[in-house]
Amino acid sequence: MNLITDAWIPVRDARGQTQLIAPHELTRDIDSNPLLQLDAVRPDFNGALAQFLIGLVQTAWVLSGKSWDRDQMLALPPAPDELADAFAPLVHAFELDGEGPRFMQDLTLRAADKPAENGVAALLIESPGEQASERNTDHFIKRDQAECMCSHCAAMALFTLMTNAPAGGAGHRTSLRGGGPLTTVLLYEPDYDYDPDAPPPALWRDIASNVRDSQALLAGSDAGKAEPWHVFPWLAPIERVQPGEETQPLDVHPLQMYWATPRRIRLQFEAATRACDLCGATDRPLVRHYLTKNYGLNYKGPWRHPLSPYYISKPGEPPLPMHPQPGGLGYKHWLGWVLGLEQKGRRILPAAVVRDLLLERSSAPFRLWAFGYDMDNMKARCWYESRFPLFEFPPGEKGLELVSLLVECLLNTAEFCANYLRWAVRDAWLGDADARGDLSFVEASFWSGTEPDFFVLVRDACAHVRQQPDFESTVALREAWLKRLQREALSLFDLHVASGPLEAAHPERIAAAHKTLRGQLWGDKLRAAAELPSEKPAAKGRAGKANKQGVTA
Repeated sequence: MNLITDAWIPVRDARGQTQLIAPHELTRDIDSNPLLQLDAVRPDFNGALAQFLIGLVQTAWVLSGKSWDRDQMLALPPAPDELADAFAPLVHAFELDGEGPRFMQDLTLRAADKPAENGVAALLIESPGEQASERNTDHFIKRDQAECMCSHCAAMALFTLMTNAPAGGAGHRTSLRGGGPLTTVLLYEPDYDYDPDAPPPALWRDIASNVRDSQALLAGSDAGKAEPWHVFPWLAPIERVQPGEETQPLDVHPLQMYWATPRRIRLQFEAATRACDLCGATDRPLVRHYLTKNYGLNYKGPWRHPLSPYYISKPGEPPLPMHPQPGGLGYKHWLGWVLGLEQKGRRILPAAVVRDLLLERSSAPFRLWAFGYDMDNMKARCWYESRFPLFEFPPGEKGLELVSLLVECLLNTAEFCANYLRWAVRDAWLGDADARGDLSFVEASFWSGTEPDFFVLVRDACAHVRQQPDFESTVALREAWLKRLQREALSLFDLHVASGPLEAAHPERIAAAHKTLRGQLWGDKLRAAAELPSEKPAAKGRAGKANKQGVTA
């Protein structure tokens, strides 16, 4: 099986049908029945396939020396035959089976060397580890959930693991971006009110939106790293790819970011004898086990993957890739991932593909797809993904700076309100500021309830700043946002506390918490967070009377 020439990628077309395609078929029927989205059996497979296709197109264009014009590729996609020709020089590196080099598999690992042998389910990120199985603690996610996979699903699982690899014990390396990195991908979504002549949506346009100009990708790299294994590390023994103990960015070609192989794995194929446990296919070679060995490529140093946002925790420190955290992906993260954010000494840098877009043009026809695993060391706590709108931002640095300042103000105001709500619910239920308990669901309901209004306000703010480029003129927008937050906080307090079972209620405590919450929501501290003037009346002391009469001190 070859991952470039064979049809193995599940996609859904405009008629709602799922079909398998080879990568060069991305532009098939793009005018009559375009392929709209990836349609794998697992959401993490879809995220991995998107990165696989972006990396494949990026690699083909960079190695061919062709220039990349995003607008042209969106408006006039290459025909399938043209894509096939572009991918042809890479075919040898994408064989999944066989005696020679295999896609993302260790070249020298053989059964005769007696390496460890794992069940194929261990390729799945959330599979319980050996210790959990031995202690019988795999209560919620069971062991051996996939005893065999077809070749298609095994390829997806292999790439997903290499891209997201968590810590796996001594010498079992994490991915180039650490365990469970956050990925942000641009999705082409035309706004026909904004551009009536925009081409229709298609999976090709999603992929093409995330391919970078070759010069930008190669900036600062070592032009001498041109051997095939500098891009595809499975084409040579690991000792040649990584002579020392680490693989730094200048040791290999920058394209290896898309094809990093931190784990040493070799799949064991056998004839089809039963259905795949993931997709149900019955006519493909199967994988039940794989060989593995520790001490794969050890990616260290200032790697900057184009599809991930990074953060700098302290001035002078190198950027580190971001990772999803408990609570999910919401609008409170939007500013840092899109425009960047510096707050309390911590700086967030958008992914390179997002930064490119803002530098090149308005981002009106796009959305942002953010996804990744929330990992607790080796354990996958959750898979998160969300899609966020992008807007027609004001032109120039000043316009973007004003929008950033305004959005940061809106988020600070929301953060205050979320805290006030959580404290009020805690006091109403427990009556003790030191009481322990997980009230994250209260904050989560607040953030999700106000998300639609936030993005409407940001859209209006972008339009407003284009007409009036100054912060003071946005008072009405900030007042409207504050009122929306106040209503949501009180409504959720009633939902979580006041509407509970009467026999469990403590009326006096509830009334006191409600009074405190109202005082905070309409207090000066919250208005200061929204950068709004106080609503308290001026003092009527002797100085106030004197000033009214025009007397000055």
